[in-house]
Amino acid sequence: MSPSPSPPGPSARVIVGLSGGVDSAVAALLLKQSGWDVQGLFLSNWEEEDDDAYCTAARDFQDARSIAAELGIVLHRVSFAAEYRERVFAHFLREHRAGRTPNPDVLCNREIKFGVALDWARRLGASHFATGHYARLERAADGPALCKAHDGAKDQSYFLHAVARAELAATLMPLGELYKNEVRELARRAGLPVFDKPDSTGICFIGERPFREFLARYVAKTPGPIESADGERLGTHEGLAFYTLGQREGLHIGGRCGREQAPWYVAVKDAARNTLIVVQGHDHPLLESRGLSTGAWHWLAAARREPFRCSIRTRYRQSDQRAQLEPQRAVTPGQYAVAYDGERCLGGAVIESLVRAERLSAAA
Repeated sequence: MSPSPSPPGPSARVIVGLSGGVDSAVAALLLKQSGWDVQGLFLSNWEEEDDDAYCTAARDFQDARSIAAELGIVLHRVSFAAEYRERVFAHFLREHRAGRTPNPDVLCNREIKFGVALDWARRLGASHFATGHYARLERAADGPALCKAHDGAKDQSYFLHAVARAELAATLMPLGELYKNEVRELARRAGLPVFDKPDSTGICFIGERPFREFLARYVAKTPGPIESADGERLGTHEGLAFYTLGQREGLHIGGRCGREQAPWYVAVKDAARNTLIVVQGHDHPLLESRGLSTGAWHWLAAARREPFRCSIRTRYRQSDQRAQLEPQRAVTPGQYAVAYDGERCLGGAVIESLVRAERLSAAA
């Protein structure tokens, strides 16, 4: 186990984003043990007007207070709800209304945690901002290098690929070389009250509530047909915004006479006809792609101008896929493709379109 980075001076201050969970708590613990002047910052990014049973912010803040008290550090609290709605949530809604499936965690990291929160940390006199992310930051000849965490099951470099390199240079991620079970054990030994607190899941502002129920507050339902690849009408969808490619649950398609009893998956969202096209079988050709095009690339390494071999992830926890990366023109935003050279994250870009392994007409 490698020690946490030592402070550059005897009074170097680091602000740790304390979420109330075990990961950020142990990040603060390790930095304090390494000699940093540690203070905590609890971020409120989402505020409901009514009492929302799905929102855990109040409980998380109380946990953050307990952590700070146990560690003997100052805890600040600040609301970035306005910035979050403007820079993250507005984009989230635009993309869903366009029938896409955005990943707000990527923008939250770039705009909020390593944007306005890092600026706030500097106003508090800190030279660095730290989080409980599972990723590693290493020194490279061309600047800070974002690398995968040692714990492959928890690696979060995918969500960090859009953070500016200048911000990464002022960031600490003490958990990059630890495994989750080690983090919990460190918390238990230190007497931190959240050592066994379950990990949070889902999108931060949605919590554990049903996704479709939440989205319907902001996006109008536009029902249309659900069809098979050969054109058979199978049912009615609530609006293309409420579905994602590869989705299996929530289609409400029962057994069909003359068809095999296999699960249905969303394969195509035909915006021109407001039609959801579904196929049976996890390995159906319409669910496969042999290529994709992206928007402008955000580099975390020296920009490549010629085609080169690398590995690509198009979703979190996906195994690395071998690919050839070629320059593309800036186009309309969608999901994210993130490139890796071994352990190092090279950067990423928004997916604009897919090159399917099989055309719809051929599949029919």
